Parts: sequence; C-alpha cells; structure tokens
Amino acid sequence: MNSAFINCFAGEWIKKRRSFASWLVFAGGLFVPFITTIVFIVYPKQIMSLHTSKNFWGGLFEHSWQAMAFMLLPMGIVLAVSLITQLEFKNNCWKQLHTAPASFSSIYFSKLAVLIVMMLQLFILFNIGIYLSGIFPAIFHSEIPFPAYTINYKSIFIENGQFFVLCLPMIALQYLISLQFKNFMVPVGAGLALVVGGLIGLSWKYIYVFPPSYTALHFLQVKSTTIPTHNLVNWSLGYFIFFTIVGYWLYISKKEKG
Repeated sequence: MNSAFINCFAGEWIKKRRSFASWLVFAGGLFVPFITTIVFIVYPKQIMSLHTSKNFWGGLFEHSWQAMAFMLLPMGIVLAVSLITQLEFKNNCWKQLHTAPASFSSIYFSKLAVLIVMMLQLFILFNIGIYLSGIFPAIFHSEIPFPAYTINYKSIFIENGQFFVLCLPMIALQYLISLQFKNFMVPVGAGLALVVGGLIGLSWKYIYVFPPSYTALHFLQVKSTTIPTHNLVNWSLGYFIFFTIVGYWLYISKKEKG
C-alpha cells in the first residue's frame, strides 16, 4: 500500500465526513432497530413472542434483517455511493483532484475503499442497534423479561459476513455508474431502477445472475427451504471484481474525467 493511496484515502475520508452520506450511514444503520424498539415498546406482545421462542437473538436478528435486506440496504447503497462519488461533480473539483500528486489508480481505489469501509460502519451500527432493540423494551415494561440469553456470535458473524459480501457487487456497480454522469439524479435513478427490478424478479429462476437482488434473495434462501439455493457469495465476489475492473477501465480511459 503506497503513500499516495493512503493520502487519497485520508482525503476522501475527510470529505466524506462533511457529506450527507455520513448521516445516511448513521441513520440507515439505526433506522430499523429504532423502529423495532418503538414497536416492541408500544406492542410488547411482539417481543414476548420472541422470548417464548427457542432462539430470542436469532429471531430478533432475522426480524431486523427482513426490512433491511429487501429495501433499505440496497436503496441505501445507491444513495450513499452516488453521494460520495458525486462530491467532485458537485463541487466542480475533479480537475483539482487530478492535478494532485496521485495516480488515477490511487484516486479510483481510495474512493472505492472509503465506500466499503462506510458499509462496514453501517453493519456495525446495525448490529449494535439490534442488540439495543432487544434490551430497551425490558427497561420500559416490567413484564418483559431481560434477554439474558446466550448469543450465537459465530452464526451472527457468518450471516453478517455473507450479507456484507453480497453488497459488494452493488457498491462496485453503483460506483461505476456514478462516475459516468455529472447529473446526480441519473445514477440514483438507474440504481433504484435496478433495485426495484431485482425485487420484481425474485421469482425468476435465473435471478441469481442479477446482483441487486442478492441481499433479498439470500434472506429468502435462509428462511425458506423452497427457494433454490445458489452460491451467491461466489457470484458476488465475481461480479465485484468484474464491475471494479470495468469501472476502473472506463475511468482511466475517459477523456474528460471532470
């Protein structure tokens, strides 16, 4: 890892901190757990049903991931990636960036690295929020027992890892699209169209070739034995490498990069 990449990454991280995308990651990671907590406090019977199940934390994890996997996570990726990638277009400073002592490779991959780290931040916040959503209702309702159950960390870690890998091709694809257009609405519209198309096509037998559907498809595969299983992790890694290479080639071969 050379110093140019580290400097580019540090610069992108500083710019990210001042953008709406940072707040989007924070809000996106805690939105579902916050709503779940409110629902459990207002309707305590819902969390009581989890307490009577054999796996409280597993059930809460599945409950929280349902909304996240189908809509919020893919849509959040589209918005966050577009916002970060469009910062230079918005501030009209691509030319200034390209005059810096850094290669195109360092610029391209540092932005991508920031996007991936932001996704990791969202996952950490989301899991902290899930844990708190199981704790807080017991504080507000004395009839709700405190969830002093054993947490299967290995299972949760594996599931988080799989969901994280399944997000990578969508990050790379949205990054590729966002670098090609100056108008912010074009990549956002294209990304949201892909997400909606993935949801509509979930019943298609070849949906496993369509990366925007991967988080929802994985949730269905885990929950239902009737959904055909495919190794989505391998497909995701392959698509991520492919979209990253194509995006890099388009970036360095583009005559007017700003």
